[in-house]
Amino acid sequence: MNKEAQDFWDRAVESLGAAEELLPKYADACASRAYYAAFHAVSAWFALRGQTFTRHSAVETAVHRDLVKAGHWPSDLGKAYSFLLELRFTGDYGGGKHVSREEAEKAVHNARRILQAVHQLNPEAFPIPKAGFSPTNKL
Repeated sequence: MNKEAQDFWDRAVESLGAAEELLPKYADACASRAYYAAFHAVSAWFALRGQTFTRHSAVETAVHRDLVKAGHWPSDLGKAYSFLLELRFTGDYGGGKHVSREEAEKAVHNARRILQAVHQLNPEAFPIPKAGFSPTNKL
């Protein structure tokens, strides 16, 4: 695996852990970290293929084009990614609008699913840590 892909994967796992820790008290911050867990995970997969992007919207487009439409992921996983991006915007820039606890829980769940899906695309390159992460955890 190339260094860029490894760095993205490490950040994905770290961001998911942060989202899980933030969930009980800080829904806005939790949603942001959950999005970044997914963003870094898919960025790791794209980096392994030699693809890089400079905009979040470009990554979202690539998720739908290269993962969903290409048949690697079901459409609901693409929708989950888009949900995370939208929720991150609310959490980071929502002004008077905030992420609810239920939305934050859904964000963590979706981020886990996306990390698991990236792992399944290339388990050797993207290992699931032995401690602290289980994409099937119930909230």
